[in-house]
Amino acid sequence: MLDAQGIVLRWSRAAAELLDRTAEEVCGNPVGHLLADSSECRAEPMVNGMPTAGRALLRHRSGAVVEVSFRIYPLENCSDFLMLAVPTRCRTDTAKWQRSRHDLELRHQASATIGRSLDVQRTAQDLADVLVPALGDLAWVNLAESVLGGDEPPKFLGGGELHLRRAAVASAAGPWPAALLQPGAPVPPFGDWPGLRALQRGETILLRDRAGINDGLSRAFPDAFSLLVPEHAHSMVASPLFARGFLLGTVVVWRTKWAESFTDLDAGLLADIASAASLSVDNARRYTREHRAAVALQQRLLPRATTDTPASVTSGFYLPASGGADISGDWFDVILLPSLRIAFVVGDVIGHGLPATATMGRLRTAVQTLADLELGPEELLTHLDDLVARLAAEADTAHQDTVGATCLYAVYDPIACQCALASAGHPPPILLQPDGTGSRVALSPGPPLGVGGMPFETTTIGLDPGSVLALYTDGLLDCHEHDVDTGIQQLTDRLASLIHPGHPLDAIGRTVLADVAPRPRDDIALLLASTRALPRDATASWEFPADPAVVARARNATSHQLSAWGLEEASFTVELVVSELVTNAIRYAGGPIGLRLIRDATLICEVTDPSNTQPRLRRARTTDEGGRGLFLVAQFATRWGCRYGQSGKTIWAEQPLPEVPPVG
Repeated sequence: MLDAQGIVLRWSRAAAELLDRTAEEVCGNPVGHLLADSSECRAEPMVNGMPTAGRALLRHRSGAVVEVSFRIYPLENCSDFLMLAVPTRCRTDTAKWQRSRHDLELRHQASATIGRSLDVQRTAQDLADVLVPALGDLAWVNLAESVLGGDEPPKFLGGGELHLRRAAVASAAGPWPAALLQPGAPVPPFGDWPGLRALQRGETILLRDRAGINDGLSRAFPDAFSLLVPEHAHSMVASPLFARGFLLGTVVVWRTKWAESFTDLDAGLLADIASAASLSVDNARRYTREHRAAVALQQRLLPRATTDTPASVTSGFYLPASGGADISGDWFDVILLPSLRIAFVVGDVIGHGLPATATMGRLRTAVQTLADLELGPEELLTHLDDLVARLAAEADTAHQDTVGATCLYAVYDPIACQCALASAGHPPPILLQPDGTGSRVALSPGPPLGVGGMPFETTTIGLDPGSVLALYTDGLLDCHEHDVDTGIQQLTDRLASLIHPGHPLDAIGRTVLADVAPRPRDDIALLLASTRALPRDATASWEFPADPAVVARARNATSHQLSAWGLEEASFTVELVVSELVTNAIRYAGGPIGLRLIRDATLICEVTDPSNTQPRLRRARTTDEGGRGLFLVAQFATRWGCRYGQSGKTIWAEQPLPEVPPVG
């Protein structure tokens, strides 16, 4: 280990053996003092803190010249550097030199191989593969069951059931012997053996001969000796996998066909490799825990996968990224709105891991809240854009540029069979017609959320009943490995080939995701919505002038329509609601006044007027002559509210219908 000035801070045992120079001689001196020829030290420049490589000639104590290739790695959170050197040529050919070279090459192989994966089991297998046949004939890695699941291992001292599993094995002879404990199997309970306690304290144990093996392991495994000891083993070395104060497991190497038994040098070599591998195993464990937590949080934050409403049938899918890509902030949502309308949402948060998932949860909650206010798509995205800007301002300075998202918001009206959409930097949805043809929806997308200062634009399209609208995130396009336009076209063709009568949406979605499984590079959210139209005889509408005399006409029209629907029992409360809402519109808004009744599982009454004044519910005093209209509406209605259009507003109220006979 070197500091920024090239002074040697730490000197490994392997380096001391290679050059026959002790740590006391070397530490504190410039690394250049070890060079046999300073002109023969060549290294690539270090760029942006990335590791650099080079070659040099070093001087052995005996005068021999050792040629080494090296790599220098910057250490995190400090200005020091780690230098790893592997000898490539030497003028001497002694047994000691050969041993030093073998050990250094094995250390180099271990550092280059172990830790490439963030999968716990893959990391354990890499460790076993490095050790066989370089150090022994057989090797295995036992890990705590909790470590394989991403949790911290329990602390044990002594024998008993230690809850270990055989995580990885390696055999120089080929297949793993059938007589030994197989991969994935639980390790039998341990007897209280002194060697076990030594491992639990972090020590490496060495059994040099068969007698030592029989004596020690027969006490450690009195009932499973043949299952855990190879038949012809004559020497064994075992080292604990310790990281951050936790015993993650153990690695054991056996010699069966090697003539030489393990020595103290072998034990030291295994201890060094196991110490470095322990950090890789623990990093993989911690990644597994965070990945699992992020996936669980993501899935808890997502809505139900399927919905079935008068406006549409939907099926949503979420597929997390694989490999080291981590969980992202992709989401979809289906929000039920008043008057049988429905909102479809899909979004993608910048970044990965729990921070992105937490941001996704906040944005999804915000969209639901804004949707309840019945804002138009462009207005909703404008408010959401302001929220993301505030979240970025609240973040640390180093992370402000990583707070952002894309989002697509669409509102479908099953009465008008129209869908209003707006996009904040999100890919356009795909429209699949009932005849099987497909095309992308032409939108004018605004900037991603958080950019600010740019407007969003709403696009309104007509949808025939039975059309399917596909909303997705860009992870579904990455799998095509083409530009975005080509990816959208290929996705459109694929969806169009799957859409046909009788083919359910969930089967279509699973088929599309199967095209990118099992290793998507980015998270994928997909929402398929098949639209419906409300029957024409399920609605009735009228228009009246702003004249107090029309209140009676509105009540009569309502009464006749309820009779036609067979809902005479609801006439009293519905007529009262209509009377109050029409009266308020005449008094405070003017005409023309629209009245519409919508019949489904509930009866919805809508009154439209040209005013943008917000209606307010208040409790009238005893002496007040008015002010009780909305209060009465709120008492008789299950829920009520107000939404605004391009000109005027609509006040609506829903009333339950206990028994609804079929329409027509």
